[in-house]
Amino acid sequence: MISKVKDSAQRLWYATKTLEHGWSRAVLTVQIESDLCGRQGKAISNFAGTLPAAQSDLAQQSLKDPYLFDFLTLQEDAVERDLELGLVDHIQKFLLEMGAGFAFVGRQVPLSVGDEDDYLDLLFYHLKLRCFIVIDLKMRKFTPEDAGKMNYYLSAVDDLMKHPTDAPTMGLILCKSRDRIKAEYALRDIAKPIGVAEWQTKLVKSLPTKLKGSLPTIEQIEAEFGPERLS
Repeated sequence: MISKVKDSAQRLWYATKTLEHGWSRAVLTVQIESDLCGRQGKAISNFAGTLPAAQSDLAQQSLKDPYLFDFLTLQEDAVERDLELGLVDHIQKFLLEMGAGFAFVGRQVPLSVGDEDDYLDLLFYHLKLRCFIVIDLKMRKFTPEDAGKMNYYLSAVDDLMKHPTDAPTMGLILCKSRDRIKAEYALRDIAKPIGVAEWQTKLVKSLPTKLKGSLPTIEQIEAEFGPERLS
């Protein structure tokens, strides 16, 4: 740790978290290389005005900004469903990035409200905060309308799913980018606890158009070699 972390305060932070969560050497290395100390608690939120002080501090420290999903490989034309499926397919690495306390409940969780069903992208339960956490995935920049939609989700979950002993449901909007001032304004007068953070991952660019026609298709390869030789 001395060789990887130059700042003494950060070394103490990582040492404390290692003891608290029982990180292995490999996990600690990943956390240092991903600058977890610099990202933890940095999400934009309205927790201070919507949660009791003790829970507000814990909730803020439970989120980070940005989230690093470098275990995913997404095409430039990927849509939100591709991101969602990729995170679920790599659930162990996803949970490691989310942090201690997050328990995965499900994806595309239905909410029956009125005559139509809505679906939550991802639903978690936080074991320390004792509340549901709704995650809304965006493949674009944050807009103020996203906060209104999340507010609706949280009201529905609180009414339809939350146990009387649970704390208020929290929301996390994960977007490709966000304007800090616009996000703060969007959350300011909302009574439900919502956080906004960016996510980052590696992108694999699509092949240039001029190369697409020069490469053989799967059908052409199978016709040349036979499917049995490719299996």
